Amino acid sequence: MKKRPKAIYVCRICGHRPPKWMGRCPECGEWESIGETAAGAVGTGAADARFARPTPVDAVALGDEARVLTGIAEFDRVLGGGMIPGSLVLIGGDPGIGKSTLLLQVLHRLAAAGRKVIYVSGEESVRQLKMRAMRLDALSSDLLVLSETDVDAVIQMAVSEQPDALVIDSIQTMFTYDAVSAPGSITQVREATMKLMGMAKQSGVPVFLIGHVTKDGAIAGPRIMEHMVDTVLYFEGDQNHGFRILRAVKNRFGSTNEIGVFEMKETGLAEVANPSAVFLSERAKNAPGSVVTACMEGSRPILVELQALISSSGFSTPRRTVLGLDYNRVSLLMAVLEKKLGLNVAGHDLFMNVAGGVRISEPAVDLGIVSAVASSFLDKPVPEGLLLLGEVGLTGEIRGISHLSARVAEIGKMGFTRCVVPEGSRKQMVKAGWNGEIELIGIRRLAEVMKRLF
Repeated sequence: MKKRPKAIYVCRICGHRPPKWMGRCPECGEWESIGETAAGAVGTGAADARFARPTPVDAVALGDEARVLTGIAEFDRVLGGGMIPGSLVLIGGDPGIGKSTLLLQVLHRLAAAGRKVIYVSGEESVRQLKMRAMRLDALSSDLLVLSETDVDAVIQMAVSEQPDALVIDSIQTMFTYDAVSAPGSITQVREATMKLMGMAKQSGVPVFLIGHVTKDGAIAGPRIMEHMVDTVLYFEGDQNHGFRILRAVKNRFGSTNEIGVFEMKETGLAEVANPSAVFLSERAKNAPGSVVTACMEGSRPILVELQALISSSGFSTPRRTVLGLDYNRVSLLMAVLEKKLGLNVAGHDLFMNVAGGVRISEPAVDLGIVSAVASSFLDKPVPEGLLLLGEVGLTGEIRGISHLSARVAEIGKMGFTRCVVPEGSRKQMVKAGWNGEIELIGIRRLAEVMKRLF
């Protein structure tokens, strides 16, 4: 009787191996991160003693590494300018956010350009795939579909067909007989990703993996999977909003933190070429608590509306509800407002939102946050046509920001005439020869801003 391989337990977050299953990893503290795996699947055996010879980097021969445009400009932007032959791209996002829809549209555009592409689904039958393709108007004879969960069979098919692009939906449904654990387990996901990576590098076929996410928003499976792939993309957005943001958090062939903006419609995802105009299209004029600022998403400046609402609190502990911004950053700025300007905002409820469902994390929007809160508290609107940029320090000073010229150029396109900026950044713009039509108002202290605005 064949002896069953001894099972060991591994944390998918940090790789710690406890002697038995635990609900919480003692090393990294994550809950429900420990899973069972086979002893031979974690690298405990002896390595293959092959002789490897290094090659001088300047002697490495390069083939045709030209990027392939998919026909969807926003998707190409996030990839860094198009697909790279042999690349492995992982796309994650909440269920129903549009991952499968986007990649089916990408394959349709490639097929319409005369390229052979394959969509492999482990969750849908080929009939279901055709129904979805009909709804998206993505029917093409060069778009091949397959319903399969055996990753070895998929690899053999891909090597035989040699497609120009391959989509796996999803990586959590793939399994290999080389691992003894169940499909979707840590071992199966890691082994399937490793085999697909080897096939992509050897054959030059670009492979796109769709990944499920956990309740915390991270891609499910071992964290090492994100290190193996070349590019990691996250699809963000609220299902109650029509806009979706595709964000690159890792890219070996392009810029990180680049984003693509899409709008979900009945016929699929449509590109949003000018996000600033879309996010500001429904903005109310002369409304207290509404401020426009410019944030950088990769190499692209985007104008967004910050909305704040201050109201009297009916509880001993005031409520703080923040959407689209860092909660701790907003709390810090409220403390600066109270300490340096004497505004009694600590005893009031605060509700803050970034219109359109965008998430902002950079400190260059601090001045916009502070101005929106003060505007709502004083019930006075910010002057029309004015935009605010700057980082706010704990002592009330306004610090310089990066990419000011790119932000100001976008501001001018949207019809704004004045912009409050840090004095240091304004001087740098003047030295660089700035002579634009937008009036740059340089300020050094937070009190100066409040005096100009209110």
